[in-house]
Amino acid sequence: MLPSAPRRALLSAALLSLAGTALAQAPAHPMPARWPSKPLRIIVGFPGGSSPDTTARTLAEPLSKALGQPVIVENKVGAGGNIAADYVAKATDDHTIGLMINGNMTVAKLLNPRLSYDPLRDFAPISLIGVSPLVLTAPVNAPGADAQAFFAAARAAGDKWSYGSPGVGTVGHIGMELLKSRSGIDPVHVPYPGYPQVANAMISGELQLSMLPPALASVQAKAGKLRAIGITSASRSALVPEMPSLSEAGVRDFNLEIWNAVAAPSSMPGPIVARLSALLVEITRSPDIRAKLFQQGWQAVGTSPEGLANRIKSDAATLGRIIEMRGIKNE
Repeated sequence: MLPSAPRRALLSAALLSLAGTALAQAPAHPMPARWPSKPLRIIVGFPGGSSPDTTARTLAEPLSKALGQPVIVENKVGAGGNIAADYVAKATDDHTIGLMINGNMTVAKLLNPRLSYDPLRDFAPISLIGVSPLVLTAPVNAPGADAQAFFAAARAAGDKWSYGSPGVGTVGHIGMELLKSRSGIDPVHVPYPGYPQVANAMISGELQLSMLPPALASVQAKAGKLRAIGITSASRSALVPEMPSLSEAGVRDFNLEIWNAVAAPSSMPGPIVARLSALLVEITRSPDIRAKLFQQGWQAVGTSPEGLANRIKSDAATLGRIIEMRGIKNE
């Protein structure tokens, strides 16, 4: 059952209030006389070779040169990145930061109230690094000559169709629930271990649609194995310029992206946060790093702490409403 309108309004107000107050910069402690005084650690919640790991290692070398200290990437894998996020939130040495995905920094606590950290309270945002749309993808023989006809077929199929995601509470899951609320389709969710398994399930005909990362969707579409319906960002993306947006496909005002960012414990002194942010903005926007991130499937951004805080606030509100509306939990 959907929550009442007053309850949804209260949830939205609470999200905006919490995000607005808790995402302030780290406390304004003075910069230590000698910082960094030892290697800086970037904690990553996913294994070596994963997208967050690759991004962290791309940033580590130029950041090390700028700081004059080694920058070490450490993988603390598990719970969809939440083990690493909890470790970063509780670090007190002023030499530990995290390369985070958006779920860990926005709605993790809403999905699991028993989570041991609060992303809106326990992190100091440093910089948004890269963004990417997802691609609504279907089997190559999906019905409908164009996107509008595909959506018409999906609406007619109701709950006889299924969609896949990398698990409950992932952006691929919440994004599809958002699409259901905006487009009138009603496929049933089927969780899989990861995006490659979701793609294979569509190729074999087990699933009728899913939101995939652009690199995976593009490869399979070019190979003639899957069909791209549209991307989830507000407009076309340089990552996959040949693919239309869902807005072009008739789903008005749809805008959803995955992203990664660097954050520190909320206890880290403000001057350190500011210095790291300035360095990461310069590094992320440099032509060399921008090109490397593009090859990895990211459009480089590089923002101030305030810029990242605003993105967290916006996404937490949008995704939080869907989580509450659909009763999504990942406990």
